[in-house]
Amino acid sequence: MNIWNISLQNIKSKPLYTFLSVFIASLSIALLLGTQQLKRSFENQIENNLGKIDVVVGAKGSPLQLVLASVLHLDNPTGNISYKEALKISKNPLIKSAVPISYGDNYKGYRIVGTTHEYPTLYSAELQKGHRVENAMEVILGNSVAQKLNLKIGDTLLSAHGLVENSIEVHDLLLTVVGILKPTQKVIDRLILTNLESIWNLHDHEGHNDIKSIDEKEITSLLIRFKSPRGLLTFPRRINERTNMQAALPKYELHKLYEYTSVGFKTISLIAYLILVISCITLFISLYKMVKERAFDLAILRTYGASNFQLIKMVFYEGFIVVFSSFLLGFLLLKIGLRFALYCMKSNNQQNILTALSFQDVLQIAMLILIMVIISVSCAIYPIIKMDVSKILSNEK
Repeated sequence: MNIWNISLQNIKSKPLYTFLSVFIASLSIALLLGTQQLKRSFENQIENNLGKIDVVVGAKGSPLQLVLASVLHLDNPTGNISYKEALKISKNPLIKSAVPISYGDNYKGYRIVGTTHEYPTLYSAELQKGHRVENAMEVILGNSVAQKLNLKIGDTLLSAHGLVENSIEVHDLLLTVVGILKPTQKVIDRLILTNLESIWNLHDHEGHNDIKSIDEKEITSLLIRFKSPRGLLTFPRRINERTNMQAALPKYELHKLYEYTSVGFKTISLIAYLILVISCITLFISLYKMVKERAFDLAILRTYGASNFQLIKMVFYEGFIVVFSSFLLGFLLLKIGLRFALYCMKSNNQQNILTALSFQDVLQIAMLILIMVIISVSCAIYPIIKMDVSKILSNEK
């Protein structure tokens, strides 16, 4: 007696119930996996992309915008600050390193950041090919930039004004690729790095021919590392109160943002769990209805030698077929949804901040679903356990 084939035939005989069970379960699975992936992606941005940055100093405005713009490169800057004032700040004895960055241009949607040789060390980035920037108008590429744009050492490029790809405000000074960084899975992979002189030359050349003195030069922000945590206690307050600049704490601002967004994550997760419960109830009703409606057929199987355990296995097989199909469909829906979302954002390449779900995350959700299905199936097999074969057969006659 092939219990597996019987289970498949039972599923085919009730397509509507099977479709509803699979669809509802797959929807909840897609939502659970999706929210988990979004949470992991956000946490990855906080943990990995902060690098070794303790404080960001920039123009007055929103502290969160300053962090998103200068650390994650996901927003527009709040403005510029004086390079001369930034140099004064960097001499504070509490500071271990102060890395200036200046940006406002892009190449095919990827930001061009003017900075110093210390910037890659914030993200433990190393050169894969070529050498570091030594002269103005030289650039090194983040690994993702080099791969997606198929650029190599010696290639030249023309930057465009602004942080969004455009063909209108293109500078006429060529930038030459001299190095490519190793992949880090951090924000630096999506950046094009040069020195501050290159950024200043591009904009001085656009506006007028005289080169600005150091008193007139500006940068976007200053990324600071302290020698000890003691610097966090006094330095930001001093900057905010005594200067026309602001100091933002990246970890604090992003964790605060995470607290706001976690409400949405929890709400979507709750909806997904409710849908999962409904799908389990639907599965239970479907299997229970099958057991009750086919009591005579099951009793006949018993008379032909089938044991209670074999009949129970048949119901379990049906449940697991439905769940396995739901998990595959849910995973497929998730991939299609994410691919569509990334397609909609393809005009801004650096916005792709999603990280892949780990096997542990998928396994955790799969185990939860498996437990709930076992409970549903266990309730549905109760009539089989209490089955009175002689009574059922006599009633049918």
